[in-house]
Parts: sequence; C-alpha cells; structure tokens
Amino acid sequence: MAAEELLVDVHHLVKTFGPLRAVDDLTFQVRRGEIVGLLGPNGAGKSTTMKVLTCYLVADGGTAKVAGVSIDEDPVEVRRHIGYLPENAPLYNEMRVKECLAFVSRMRGLSGAEAKERMDWAVKACGLEAKYMSAVGTLSRGFRQRVGLAQAVLHDPDLLILDEPTSGLDPIQIIEIRKLIMEIGKTKTVLFSTHIMQEVDAVCNRAIIMNRGKLAADGAPSELKARLGKEQKIVARLKGPTALEVETLIGALDSVASVSVQNLPNDGWMECNVRLKAGGGGDDAMTTSERLYGMCKEKGWGVQEIRVEALSLEDAFLKATGHEKLK
Repeated sequence: MAAEELLVDVHHLVKTFGPLRAVDDLTFQVRRGEIVGLLGPNGAGKSTTMKVLTCYLVADGGTAKVAGVSIDEDPVEVRRHIGYLPENAPLYNEMRVKECLAFVSRMRGLSGAEAKERMDWAVKACGLEAKYMSAVGTLSRGFRQRVGLAQAVLHDPDLLILDEPTSGLDPIQIIEIRKLIMEIGKTKTVLFSTHIMQEVDAVCNRAIIMNRGKLAADGAPSELKARLGKEQKIVARLKGPTALEVETLIGALDSVASVSVQNLPNDGWMECNVRLKAGGGGDDAMTTSERLYGMCKEKGWGVQEIRVEALSLEDAFLKATGHEKLK
C-alpha cells in the first residue's frame, strides 16, 4: 500500500487501564476514500482505539499517524484532520442548532464567510434545514445525531470517526443515518464502530473485526464471508426428535463440524443450524442436505424445510471472535 494512499496508519498500538490491556498490539491501515466498519464484542477495544486516534487518550505503546501526522508528536494537528462523533453527541441542549454550529465553528478556528459557507454546507448535507432554529434539547435522538454529524464535518476534516452512530435510534432513524453516512462517505474517509452486521454490509466497503484488543479479521465484507468457504451451512426445521438425537445423528456425518439446535415457539418444531467443515472434509452442502433429508424420513421426523445458506457477515464475526457455538 503506497504511503500517499494512507490516511490512518496504526502500528502495534497498545492501551492499558491498570491490569486490563484494552488495545493489544493493534495494527491496521485505512486508505483515503474508504468507509470502514469497526466491529467487535463489548469490551473488544473499539471505542478505546477511536479515542486514541482522536488524541482523547494517550497510547501506552505503538504508533499511529493520521494524514501523516503522529498522534504523539503533534496531537493538535491530528485533531484538525479529524471529525469525531462519540456515542453520546457532545451538544448543548440550551443552544439552537444554528448557535451550536456557530460555537463549534469558532472552536475550529473558522470565521466570517468561511464559517458561514461551512455551516451552510453542513446543515444541507445533514438535512437540518427544518431544524436550524430549533433548540437542541427539543430534537429527537435522530436529529441530535444529525447535529452531531454536522459539527463533526464542519471544519472539512479528512477523516470522520463515529462511535456507534445509530445506537438507540429507531429503524427509520437508522436508515436515515446510514444514508447520511454513505453520502458523506462520497467525499470523506469514514471509520465507525457498530454492533449491527447489516449496517456494515449496507454501508462499508471494508470491515475490521477486533476481539480482546487484538485484530481478529480485516477485509471487505464479501471477502470475510468468502474466507469461511461458500455454502458451508445448512438450516433444517424438524419435528419429532430430541435435541440430543439431532446433535448425535447429524454430528456423526463426516462433513459436519458442529450442530446447534433451538426450539421454536410453534408446536414442537426445532431449528437446526448445521455448520460444515471448511475446505471440504466429506460431502458438499447439497449432498449433506440430501443425506439429512433421508435420515429424517427414515426416522419418521417431520421436515418443514432443509436449505443450504451462504454464510453471513455475522457468521464471519462469530468465527473471528471465537463465538461460533452461539449459533
């Protein structure tokens, strides 16, 4: 990766809190123009990584640069290149939206015609025209997030860092904020954390998965899914056997890596998730599903459906973080 393409360059980053190693030897890069989703379980180190990159926290080891500027050597200059929206937007409820953005523009060193031009752009880009004269405290959470995004892009930063920007929003607000992130991402580099896999599939051209402070996986969502192999999961809805019978009989097939069963709230039916061995090791998914159907008919079990599923980003996430057995 050519140096001139890099906007974020992180090498062996470490951040500790007492005995806890929140970020542990983390290395990754972000190119200009990318929209990158930062994924991981609670406590994986996502927010801490973002706070170190924004110079809110000081790293205990390793190095990081934003737009070629070291977070250790010139944190003030780094901040000029970053727009940051933490999980709870840093807004003043008593201010009107116009006053809030004017205040932030002054803090960012903007004045006169430049400040007005940037405020007008941010208001339009974030869809705040109808709320421009409203008090921040009267806004819905969705519009507060829009104001938070507006203050983050006000000074025309190279990099936008968003910590769970759709957390606590209703489904309509989530869709609106996703569209807004994609629109802003046409001209900005975006790094944002989320717990929502569909969000990464819908918005991002790359995903970074963290687990226990370390890098667990990195790549385009399609690449992460492909690494597990195609069509490596079978879902069956059955009636009649016990969970133990299903796990014992299906789990004995050469091609099967694991079986998990959950009871469904509809008169005795159960859903079985059958994960096949990656890279071969027995029959393929279609042949295994046919063998499974034959076993069910032989045992007299009811079969509602048996289908082969392509692996999802959620499957990739569970594998990368060592939680495959949860499904």
